Amino acid sequence: MITANVGAFRADLIGRYLRPHRKAVLLGALALVVVNVLSVSIPLLVRQVIDDLQDGFALRDLLHAAALIVVLATVMGGVRLISRMLVFGVGRQVEADLKQQIFDHLLKQEPGWVQTTGSGEVISRATSDVENVRRLLGFAVLSLTNTALAYALTLPAMLAIDPWLSLAAVGLYPLMLMVVRLFGGRMMRQQRRQQEALASLSDLIQEDLSGISAIKIYGQEATEQTAFAGRNRIYRDAALNLARTRSTLFPLLEGISSISLLILLALGSGQLESGRLSIGDIVALILFVERLVFPTALLGFTLNTFQTGQVSLERIEEILQRKPRIVSPLEPVRVDRSGQGGLGQGAIEARGLTISYPGSSRPALLDVSFSVAPGELVAVVGPVGCGKTTLARALGRMVEVPSGQLWIDGNDITRLTLSDLRGLVGLVPQEGFLFTASLAENLRYGDPEAPFSRVERAAQQARLEADIKGFPDGYETLVGERGITLSGGQRQRTSLGRALLVDSPLLVLDDALASVDNNTAAAILRSIRAEQSKEGQGRTILMISHQLSAAAACDRVLVMEDGRLVQQGHHDDLLAEGGTYRRLWDREQASEQLRVVG
Repeated sequence: MITANVGAFRADLIGRYLRPHRKAVLLGALALVVVNVLSVSIPLLVRQVIDDLQDGFALRDLLHAAALIVVLATVMGGVRLISRMLVFGVGRQVEADLKQQIFDHLLKQEPGWVQTTGSGEVISRATSDVENVRRLLGFAVLSLTNTALAYALTLPAMLAIDPWLSLAAVGLYPLMLMVVRLFGGRMMRQQRRQQEALASLSDLIQEDLSGISAIKIYGQEATEQTAFAGRNRIYRDAALNLARTRSTLFPLLEGISSISLLILLALGSGQLESGRLSIGDIVALILFVERLVFPTALLGFTLNTFQTGQVSLERIEEILQRKPRIVSPLEPVRVDRSGQGGLGQGAIEARGLTISYPGSSRPALLDVSFSVAPGELVAVVGPVGCGKTTLARALGRMVEVPSGQLWIDGNDITRLTLSDLRGLVGLVPQEGFLFTASLAENLRYGDPEAPFSRVERAAQQARLEADIKGFPDGYETLVGERGITLSGGQRQRTSLGRALLVDSPLLVLDDALASVDNNTAAAILRSIRAEQSKEGQGRTILMISHQLSAAAACDRVLVMEDGRLVQQGHHDDLLAEGGTYRRLWDREQASEQLRVVG
């Protein structure tokens, strides 16, 4: 929750982001002071040269004065460049640091929060909001400081020449500021609409390129062309509206600036005739008035940028202040994996396990109790929505688990560090995510330094080796975005191979063989168990499946319904017992018979 004292909070927040870079900020501010002092000095020097010319000025002195003005202008340009590099550099550095900080923070959040928040919203805060902060701490800070210094140094110099003429000349500047504020807000809204239209256009292109096969299969090229044309028109109109506003604003600013100069010349000519002012004074005032035009016009944009940046700061802080619900304990229990070839035992025990999702009135798991011995192959079956996937996610602490309810190798999983726990549990979801990388890189994702021999062994166990031999580049075959170049079964087996490579003592298959035929699924399980038997390692396997024929080959079956564990035992015993398992089995057998008949 953000503090109610919004202004003080924002100022403190801006100061906190600038504090690590205070040296660069101070040097940039000092450079701006030098720039503005020189900017005031040059018109005064020009005034002196012009007035001296009226009295007769030697060519040598004129050349010296001109050379001095050139030197001062060159120095001013160089110092201005340094000030911009320093202050804009701070903005860029803060942008890079913030992006890294947000990314690191997002990786600590539980998957459920990321999924419910929406990736688009998170990406927006990590990109456009961070860019707004960069503009705030770079452009806005530089512009506000420069404007304050410009007025603080220029106005006294003008007033010293002629107070009333100076006030008359800058009297229209508040109108210029009002115009910029009015048009600046409209331009920001129009620019946001243009960016949103461009993002919508990009989304459609990306979606259509990903689903090009479906477009071709159903002959929907014309439909997609129409959809693209509609979004393209929206983008065109947004861009034209922004261009019209800009084309209206800048001539208006030039007009107001010209009127200020006309007022100065009109009133100054009378002062010149009366002898109150010299030609040098008039020229100096003209230079001073022109010098204040740009920072005044820019002030409206700066204030809009400043306000937008502060809102973005708050949005970013909301993410950074969000504490993950699933974290490692402060005093964790350390896991000793020195025995059995570096593996734990893989024993599981649930004691009244009850899990509820936020906002749900009904628990996903309710008072579930069971135990699995090391090396057992246990199936978890049940109707859709009975809590099977929640149980799998609980074992990897992908959801919140109450303390004292779920144990692995005699350790409460809430007392283990997340890295230790996820080293013990190899969780393979039904939709395993594959990265845009080679097959070998996807297989060794859990252990990037794994030797190629382990990659090959994992592929063999996952029954993926024959498929890889058929690929043109073998293990170096590039997997497309989200594994689009692979079939559903190949994606699942690649995800399984990834889990097998890390040698976790407990393997949880959350319907991870659903896209694999029964014979291949059985061969995979036999391969895993044969590998265990050969190496003397008792990998425990918890297989969540809708295929009861696969469950029939397991040591035991856990049957769930409405979040409860309603039956457990061997396949034959459960059939004899009747109940939920018998009903599910009869339904599957009937479906198989209908499929054969069909």
